[in-house]
Amino acid sequence: MTTSTSVPMAGPADVPSGQRWNWLPRQGSWGYHALLLTLGILVLGPLGGVTASYMNFSLGFFVGGQVLAGLLGSVVTLGYGSDGKHGANFIQTAAASVAGMSAMGVLIQAMVWMGMPQPPVWQLMLYMLCIGMLGAGVGMLYTPILVDKLQLPYPSGFAVANILRALTDPVLLRRSVAKLGSGIGFGLAGGVAAAKVAFMGTIELSTSTLGAGMLVGARIGIPAIIAGGIGWSLVPYFISIGWLHEGDPFRKIMFLIALGTIMGAAIIDLSLIFWQAWQRLTGRTAAPTATVESWKRVDSKRMFMWVGFWAVATVGVGHYVLNQPVFYLVFAVLLVFLFAMVNGISQGISDSNPISSAFVVSIVMMAAIGLKDPAIGLMAGTVLLVSVSVAGDMQQDRSTGARLGTSRTLQFRYQVAGIFVGAVVAVGFAKLFMAAYPVLLLDQTVMKAGEQPAEWSAAMTYKFVGVLRSLTDDKPYQRTAIWVGVGIGFAVELARKLIKRNAGYQRFVASGKPGFCTDFVLDAVVLPSPYAWSFGGFVNLNTSAWFAIGGVISSFLNSLPKPKPKPGETELPEDMSSSSLFGGGLIAGDALAALGLGVIGLLATLAG
Repeated sequence: MTTSTSVPMAGPADVPSGQRWNWLPRQGSWGYHALLLTLGILVLGPLGGVTASYMNFSLGFFVGGQVLAGLLGSVVTLGYGSDGKHGANFIQTAAASVAGMSAMGVLIQAMVWMGMPQPPVWQLMLYMLCIGMLGAGVGMLYTPILVDKLQLPYPSGFAVANILRALTDPVLLRRSVAKLGSGIGFGLAGGVAAAKVAFMGTIELSTSTLGAGMLVGARIGIPAIIAGGIGWSLVPYFISIGWLHEGDPFRKIMFLIALGTIMGAAIIDLSLIFWQAWQRLTGRTAAPTATVESWKRVDSKRMFMWVGFWAVATVGVGHYVLNQPVFYLVFAVLLVFLFAMVNGISQGISDSNPISSAFVVSIVMMAAIGLKDPAIGLMAGTVLLVSVSVAGDMQQDRSTGARLGTSRTLQFRYQVAGIFVGAVVAVGFAKLFMAAYPVLLLDQTVMKAGEQPAEWSAAMTYKFVGVLRSLTDDKPYQRTAIWVGVGIGFAVELARKLIKRNAGYQRFVASGKPGFCTDFVLDAVVLPSPYAWSFGGFVNLNTSAWFAIGGVISSFLNSLPKPKPKPGETELPEDMSSSSLFGGGLIAGDALAALGLGVIGLLATLAG
């Protein structure tokens, strides 16, 4: 797999560089961790929760809380000097977990739309808690593969790392403040404009998507718009074979094909990883002898025990507390191990964690083995939705930690604390928003186009309810679409591996501009990475366009000669380019805009 950005591993995190503000608790003390936890789970976490809930109810997707929490958290930890980046990373890890769990309130909205009786609040909280803890453990187990082995860029994690390094190091701040600050300003203005200016809403301006494209480059961005264009052009054909109806958007079927392409490509990559592991276990190849840095060490045995315990707890609570069948709960838990890997790769490449697609595909797979009850499907699908979301956050946080050299064990503990609080506030935020905005209680799946509420599309809930209602009308073509995607992804990734591992091709690429241009066209157009291509199947065409535009701008800027630092200035780290700083600022600004709009709108409604 080829990406435009690798994950440079930082040095150890336990070497203090000097505390600026003596009134702050000593770094590493209980007071230090109490301060960071309080800010993360009781201040920034709920703020991010409002943002995530607002975006999921209004749009059907949400900007991860990592960037927002990292930006605000670094202000607090500035007094710890350059080591403050680790404290800010702990804050954003906890806060993002609260925010991510808060976005899962759409599951309760789905219950309302379908007229399902809601379990007591404490039961929902307990169920969400068990699932979240399972997702955290699975995500940590996959970190050595996704972050260390594949070195996926994780755009938002990349942005957070740059922000934390810049805001906590005076030298880096002086060199990067203009680029980062201008990005935040444009992102903030664009986020507000997209929500309030009709034209901007029509073109579906997304500064966070533009910023994500700038972080990954054209080799990732261009395939997304190509996939979107292919899906759009195939609409008449899909209608002719009954896969779509007149007026349906192409992504109603393309998302199944797109998820299949990721699965097909993942078969190749995971097979290579497991083969290498088998070779080492059988002594056919020597195991790596490099010493693992202290910040990277995790007790694997305890992590396996953690995953096992919460897997059993999830099934136990689902069966004995919520009265769900054990068979489908176990099936859902097993699917977590598949989709946490598949979605983790997608998020690492394109910053898109297609959690709603994982939910839908899990329901399609359950229908294939006999599921007919929508209520059971919703409760079992919740296992996929929450776990895969948390696992994706885990990987994103670990990618930030890898760039900073932050202790993975401590990050895991902060994430667990965030999940605990998030499981509680997720239910609370869902009920608060639905009480403040009664329109959220209306089932949009039975409304005509002219009756749809303009400001509350709730696209994720719409997708959930649609697939759950289809359980009484099995659609085999949905499984066919997934298998078509698997075949495409497998074939393309196999061809890419064979070509790019060929010694002659490698020499040609390194020989000069003709080789570089050929490799670029191969990556961007001819045989793009299925992980990059899939993004265009999950979103509409305009969103893919913003992603591609960001990628093209970034690659163009990075191709220009870099200005030499002035006398006395230090060279910025290689992965803190102008485009990455500006792109990270765009993501942060869009998150700030969503936070402001969510808080203002909620307060205005409650006051009225």
